Amino acid sequence: MTDQMLITRPLIGAALRENICVNQGVLAAAASGLDQFISQYGADVDRVLGRSGINPEILTSPTQSLQLVNYCKVLEEAAKESQFDNFGLYYGRQFQPQSLGLIGYIGLCSANLAHALTNVANAFHWHQHDTFVQFVEQGECYRFDYQVRHGAIVCRRQDAELTMGMIFNLIRQCAGKNWAPREVHFEHPRPELWHEHCKVFDAPVYFEQPFNSLLIPKSDLKRAMPGHDPILLSVMTDALKRLNMQPPAQDVINQTRAHIQSALLDGEPDLDTIAEQLNLSRWSLQRRLRQENLSFSGLVDKVRQEVATHYLHQKQMPISEMGLMLGYSETSAFSRAFRRWFGMSPRQYRQNQNQPH
Repeated sequence: MTDQMLITRPLIGAALRENICVNQGVLAAAASGLDQFISQYGADVDRVLGRSGINPEILTSPTQSLQLVNYCKVLEEAAKESQFDNFGLYYGRQFQPQSLGLIGYIGLCSANLAHALTNVANAFHWHQHDTFVQFVEQGECYRFDYQVRHGAIVCRRQDAELTMGMIFNLIRQCAGKNWAPREVHFEHPRPELWHEHCKVFDAPVYFEQPFNSLLIPKSDLKRAMPGHDPILLSVMTDALKRLNMQPPAQDVINQTRAHIQSALLDGEPDLDTIAEQLNLSRWSLQRRLRQENLSFSGLVDKVRQEVATHYLHQKQMPISEMGLMLGYSETSAFSRAFRRWFGMSPRQYRQNQNQPH
């Protein structure tokens, strides 16, 4: 029996127990070592987990399930409580694929790097729901894209930086500790300490992009994975599938919110386009929204309000850029909407948030 099989036997056993735990969001393996990392940066673990609605006992079992909303929130709370803005970036830097559980071993057991990234992309929806992942060709590179698509999750920067670190470390298992991507992309605005991102990935990093992405040269994709094991790959894939026998469906309202969030960077969200993305007619989507006492324009307005307050808490982000990022054609339109929401200008709101309470 191989060392790798001995290491992963407890993981497989947990996944294949008779009373299987159906994944309801993201498998707890994605939070391996989180409590220790929170403590390392001086934050109170119990307070961070409590504010995020996470039972600490769940973190001890990699095949237990966390709600994705709580998972993204705990990373944001950890960054806030520790006053370490790049928490997710550095948590991801040290996060090895062996700690990621079933999805990590699916990558490690693949034949080569191309197969590893393809297999991880194809299986990721079993590891984490309400998430878009793809591995696609782009010129001389392939691009690994990642994006949380849950309408209730606005703040997801820490998760994005953590996940790109996880995939980066999977590639380095094959390509060596000095490997670097051609480029790294993040969908969130540029943070204050963005130069640290360039150092961690040893590559140019771009923000406000359509997806969170790594660009990988095609010449690297034929590299063999050192732990290739086709039998273990099959076992791990089957185990991950069995954890998702009845994957939950996100409700139409949250699906619509998620598509609105994604559409804002391209301008005013369009009802017909989003209805088509949801495989609904315009009339059907409007009817579903009316059943919840909502309208499409009202939901767009609400999402914009939530995203605007999130941006204003990021002191490094210029207010002049927020209107375009919220889909407004002019900054003045954003300012008028903000006064309607809060009775003050965006600048006054930010000043009030920065004052000691």
